[in-house]
Amino acid sequence: MPNRVYKMRELCEITSSKRIYAADYKPEGVPFYRGKEISEKFKGNLDVSTELFIDRDKFEQIRHRFGAPVGGDLLLTSVGTLGSPYVVNNGEEFYFKDGNLTWFRKFNHLESRFLYYWLQSSQGKAELKKCTIGSSQSAYTIVLLKEMEITLPPLPIQQKIAAILSAYDELIENNLRRIKILEEMAQNLYREWFVKFRFPGHEQARFVDSPLGRIPAGWEVVAFTDIADVLSGGTPSTTVEEYWSGSIPFFAPKDAPESFYVTNTEKSITALGLKKCNSKLYQKDTVFITARGTVGKVVMPSIDMAMNQSCYALRGKEGISQLYLFLATKDKVEYLKKNTGGATFDTIVVDTFKRMLVAKPCREVIDQFSCLSQAVIEMILNVLKKNTTLRRTRDMLLPRLISGEVDVSELDITIPEEAVA
Repeated sequence: MPNRVYKMRELCEITSSKRIYAADYKPEGVPFYRGKEISEKFKGNLDVSTELFIDRDKFEQIRHRFGAPVGGDLLLTSVGTLGSPYVVNNGEEFYFKDGNLTWFRKFNHLESRFLYYWLQSSQGKAELKKCTIGSSQSAYTIVLLKEMEITLPPLPIQQKIAAILSAYDELIENNLRRIKILEEMAQNLYREWFVKFRFPGHEQARFVDSPLGRIPAGWEVVAFTDIADVLSGGTPSTTVEEYWSGSIPFFAPKDAPESFYVTNTEKSITALGLKKCNSKLYQKDTVFITARGTVGKVVMPSIDMAMNQSCYALRGKEGISQLYLFLATKDKVEYLKKNTGGATFDTIVVDTFKRMLVAKPCREVIDQFSCLSQAVIEMILNVLKKNTTLRRTRDMLLPRLISGEVDVSELDITIPEEAVA
């Protein structure tokens, strides 16, 4: 059967949710997603930062009368950050904000995971661009999304293509879970040594009073700026094309993942752009902390990066390893969040770091910790490299599979039962 061109309205129902008002928000219950949470899921975050919930009874009423997302449905971010798709997992329960997300469901002759990958292809992005309205804030409309045209191979071919690409995503997700475990190991080791003071030889240590409470003798209470240099970023002019789309990753708060390392950025600048802004090219073990608007996300770049002015770069002074500094900064995030300034946005200022007291361990303990934890960090970096290779391969295959350049009709691929149902 040859490929055929369809209107999206011929293949599925495209709708949104029933309106939920601010008065319906609860501190716990059924998760309530906006575009932010779906964008996080699309980026691969294992734990999305859900802040809103609705009452279980309210959710059941809505589900009974109007339906709620079920496994295989697809949601698409449709305001602000556009075009991030997400396929709902079986058994997943949540509701979502009308207008922010568009709901694709009740598929006919269309595999939802094929649609997920098609929306990321050049063809899908071109069609989505036709559905965009608004100048100050871009948005998709359901009316225009229904008119999108998609060229579809037969359903069994769609399922094979989705299975191939999903296999890469499953490997990537499994690796992300491994990374999360390794990161928790490093964080727990830090807390054992430097928060609970259970470092090697602590049984013989003498403790003394300090402004931060009882600390081991030989440790010092110092300002954070005594253990780290606090460095700034900057942005080259956005109106000069020669400054942008170069080879230098350009870190901004929106690029910060929930994990230790940031591996890629949405934007990049040229060498000329770097010269024309206040940022340096920060080496890969620098600590970045978001300091304006989105406050307190702490990451390390896995490759050299520049950084915008909404962040600080932290470099440890003599005797302070970058890994120790990274974990010490994460441990102080709540203090930093509670001591922000700024009239319009929450902002961490340099004086906040100067006022923040930390217990500086003796050099020997920091060196022992850095040596012991380095093995964990090397494992994290190795798994990150594997994921980079997997993503690169998937992204190379995606357009060739979606376009039909790679013929999968003769491949013997096991299709998951839920995809056949």
